Amino acid sequence: MIGRLTLSDFRNHADALILPDHAFILLTGDNGAGKTNILEAVSMLAPGRGLRGVPLSAMARQGGPGGFGVAAEVDGVVLGTGVAPASPDRRQVRIGGVASSANALADHLSIVWLTPAMDRLFLDSPGGRRRFLDRLTLALHPGHAAHSARYDAAMRARNRLLSDLRRADPAWLSALEAQMGEHGAALADARADLVARLNDALADQPDEPFARPLIAVDGVEATGDEPLAARLGRERRRDAAAGRTLSGPHRHDLSVTHIAKGQAAALCSTGEQKALLLSILLAHAALVAADRGQPPVLLLDEVAAHLDPSRRSALFQRLRDSGGQVWMTGTESSLFNDLDDATRLTVTAGHVFRSAT
Repeated sequence: MIGRLTLSDFRNHADALILPDHAFILLTGDNGAGKTNILEAVSMLAPGRGLRGVPLSAMARQGGPGGFGVAAEVDGVVLGTGVAPASPDRRQVRIGGVASSANALADHLSIVWLTPAMDRLFLDSPGGRRRFLDRLTLALHPGHAAHSARYDAAMRARNRLLSDLRRADPAWLSALEAQMGEHGAALADARADLVARLNDALADQPDEPFARPLIAVDGVEATGDEPLAARLGRERRRDAAAGRTLSGPHRHDLSVTHIAKGQAAALCSTGEQKALLLSILLAHAALVAADRGQPPVLLLDEVAAHLDPSRRSALFQRLRDSGGQVWMTGTESSLFNDLDDATRLTVTAGHVFRSAT
């Protein structure tokens, strides 16, 4: 769990210090006060670009020096990340005071989030669903981010060479395809492992109060025993004509079905889609707790407002039973009346205050 969180020049927070003393941290306040910004700051303690997925420079406080910093104490280790004003697009990470890579953060903390923007997850592009799948996978396979980065780098280099196939060095193409084959296999295996374990965990769950999903990875090519590197080698001309690589795990998509209705999630109501996402996150939290010996940190932005009282109470109980740390936002403190074991904070115009109990 995060025992101490500090923000410096992050979004609308010039500085903030949060000292959680319960597993639930409740952030309430008006729209635009900076509640979600705090969740975004926490999400930056994981690999990637955080829960909004925006450029680093967009996170620096307007009117500030141009950089920002986020630091947290986790099990006695200080994790820090941010950017310097002189290099607003270059992320810096320090773990225990030592410069590290962003991917190394996954060894210390697993973080999963649910935001209102994800309400359209099942209707938006495969890329968004793939990123969601990879965040879940990363919590169980900390090396997943490194494999993804190396696969993407090799694919970009291959695409550049294929833009002028006649002059491309075949040996260099083969080397890049071998890298894609190695890291691509690791990506596909980790995703398949996550999906299989999630489906096992969800099999015993009731259909109520949250919808029970069936999960699959679409876009997996049926190539028999042919390694990806070999397939890429014989598809060079096709990929050169297309201007991109058409085979590989970067084409995967997450498929979710509402089991009780036998219906694809994309065809379900907004409320049902939210319930499906919650079911996935709760099952995933239990998997992480069993696998890593500690549950992930959950960031739930405005989730309580979209649930009726009975489902809200059921959610709070499931979260309490998980034993993990949960950061939640809401505009109305009354949404959290059922939680008497919480750190309650009020956020007002970039300032954080301990709420009256």
